[in-house]
Amino acid sequence: MRDGFIKAAAGTPKIRVADCRYNAGQIISLMKQAAGQGVKVLCLPELCITGYTCGDLFLQETLLDGAEAALGHILEETGQLDMLAAVGLPVRSPWDGRLYNCAAVLCRGELLGLVPKTYIPSYGEFYEGRWFASGKDTDALVELCGRQVPLSSCLTWACETVPNLVVGVEICEDLWAPVPPSAALAQSGATLILNLSASDEVVGKAAYRRQLAAGQSGRLVCGYVYADAGEGESSTDLVFAGHNLIAENGSLLAEQRFEAGLTVSEIDVNRLAGERRRMNTFAPERETPEARAHALGIGRASFSLERTETVLTRPVSPTPFVPEDAADRKARCEEILAVAALGLKKRLEHTRAKTAVVGLSGGLDSTLAILIAALAMGMLDRPASDIIAVTMPCFGTTDRTRDNAVELAGRLGATLRRIDIGQAVRRHFQDIGQPMEKQDVTFENGQARERTQVLMDIANQTGGMVIGTGDLSELALGWATYNGDHMSMYGVNAGIPKTLVRHLVSFVAGDKAREDRRLSTVLEDILDTPVSPELLPAVDGKISQRTEDLVGPYELHDFFLYYAVRWAFPPKKIFRLALYALGDRYGRDTILKWLRSFYRRFFTQQFKRSCLPDGPKVGSVTLSPRGDWRMPSDAVAALWMEELEGL
Repeated sequence: MRDGFIKAAAGTPKIRVADCRYNAGQIISLMKQAAGQGVKVLCLPELCITGYTCGDLFLQETLLDGAEAALGHILEETGQLDMLAAVGLPVRSPWDGRLYNCAAVLCRGELLGLVPKTYIPSYGEFYEGRWFASGKDTDALVELCGRQVPLSSCLTWACETVPNLVVGVEICEDLWAPVPPSAALAQSGATLILNLSASDEVVGKAAYRRQLAAGQSGRLVCGYVYADAGEGESSTDLVFAGHNLIAENGSLLAEQRFEAGLTVSEIDVNRLAGERRRMNTFAPERETPEARAHALGIGRASFSLERTETVLTRPVSPTPFVPEDAADRKARCEEILAVAALGLKKRLEHTRAKTAVVGLSGGLDSTLAILIAALAMGMLDRPASDIIAVTMPCFGTTDRTRDNAVELAGRLGATLRRIDIGQAVRRHFQDIGQPMEKQDVTFENGQARERTQVLMDIANQTGGMVIGTGDLSELALGWATYNGDHMSMYGVNAGIPKTLVRHLVSFVAGDKAREDRRLSTVLEDILDTPVSPELLPAVDGKISQRTEDLVGPYELHDFFLYYAVRWAFPPKKIFRLALYALGDRYGRDTILKWLRSFYRRFFTQQFKRSCLPDGPKVGSVTLSPRGDWRMPSDAVAALWMEELEGL
């Protein structure tokens, strides 16, 4: 359970309707199987001790007594299991004789409480109102299995040994209600909601059920475990498919349908607590979870679990900025290009800029910038010739990148200007006493600043604005020359990480393959070109300076960036996830080396981000000092580096 990961499961036992003794045996077997897999929180279906489709048998004392006896047997047989579980059964009220559809919450043989169903359906194929009363506002003690236990729709359970693990329960139809009980449970601090369900299968319902569970986990910033009745329920009129779902904060982690057994994944309760803290929409900071629970009429009890290591099985994408599904990736690329182009369109309109000036190197970033500029000009019904593409060869420029820049500008219809800056840089070096053979940081940055000066002056000449090409990954690492490529009048790539830049250019290359094969070809060659600032002289006409050899693989850095900024994960947790998601491509020492480099650079380079030009936010991670990221330039990384050293 280190790092907040809790292994949770939805289970569907094979049952026999009204055979409580048999069903108890199946439930016990499934609980033991779950415990063997390291599950710490288990949700079982609605009324699974009796079966959901008992009908008027629910009015028979024999069935109700059998259900209570079966629960007692389950408690006896699972006393050694280190697990919280929720099991469904009917429970009689001692004060008014009513019957409630309940979830029994148990842990290590103790019955912790009973949660009644709030919203009782009485329509279509469902007639629960014939047998069950609503548990809304119910709050009492009942005797069950020889124990006095609370029966209330307003209960949560906080784990004493796992911070941020607070469990709440609702039952099936409760999720379909306009204001589900889980909303109040989450507001009172519940980070994990269990739903005991018996939802029949009809065409299209599975997709709707999936959307509901995932959507509720997103609205409430919680984990949501949905356990559905399945094999063994009566097939008289309805079929149950055991559609089990595990979701977290809007994302579906695991799903199973048409099979009995367990659906298992891990809920990250620390991530959920951190996101709620960032959003600040659940309760005022001055209120404790207990005070909030009291205000909402929700009782909080506690339980305890042994602290053990959670083996991860949940999906963790090695490219968190890039969807793995091809259709999702295509849609993401289309949307990002549109958002970035709309931002530039507005800025060009507002400033009445006559031109958009882009320094075109033949590399990925400047290629994406000019593609976005071309889209913006199209939105403005202006010719692409209003884009001034400036290629500025110097000491490290290769024929390949220069030719690609020229071809790209031509295919897009931009106005091309070639300005060789070699002579100007040499003169500048003479002025400051910089030997040409001393190829140090001054040698490199002098070229970058000369290029920016050229672009700014051309923008002045043409009444235009300089379009920045630096991407989000470079901003995170500070891989930019201060007041060189660091500066522009509008940075269209500022919210786009390097791994996504590549996919955006690839998307355009594929999109243009039929209508302009030559444009597609040059884009494909740019994609094949090593990422390089080309500030050191070429060797045998080839690029001698490869960025990823110097700062590390962008695939790793973008992974680090996503979890460090978007989720505020500590270094040790990011390291663990990187090993899990990328360990087959990078060794432990390699990941640790570049993670140290990431934190060192991220902290020391904040001063560059503190004075960034404007640029459009296109995703959930941005480093704009005016928007999502506020950090002092003199912040010290000591705590983060110490944690890494402890690994």
